Amino acid sequence: MAKGGFRGGMGGGGNMMKQAQKMQEEFLKMQQELENTEFSATAGGGAVKATMLGTRVLKSIEISPDAVDPDDVEMLQDMIVAAVNEAISKSDDATNKAMSKITPMGFPF
Repeated sequence: MAKGGFRGGMGGGGNMMKQAQKMQEEFLKMQQELENTEFSATAGGGAVKATMLGTRVLKSIEISPDAVDPDDVEMLQDMIVAAVNEAISKSDDATNKAMSKITPMGFPF
């Protein structure tokens, strides 16, 4: 047998566990902050405004009376879709930006 073999203990693994725990705590904090953040977007020059939470739950839709044209309902529908999609995009961008701050490069999810 060779002398100085396995000495037991965690070696560098303890530090890695602490880092993982810290990352998890930061992730949970970030997640809570994002869940309570509102993301708003407009379409049609402000005729339609969509507001959603970071949980991707639509909170409200505001429609200017000027945007309501009974002869062109399709345009109103398009503006609603555009505003909602933009609000989703803002939420996703904020989530991705926050995640990049707390996860090391190449960390798989």
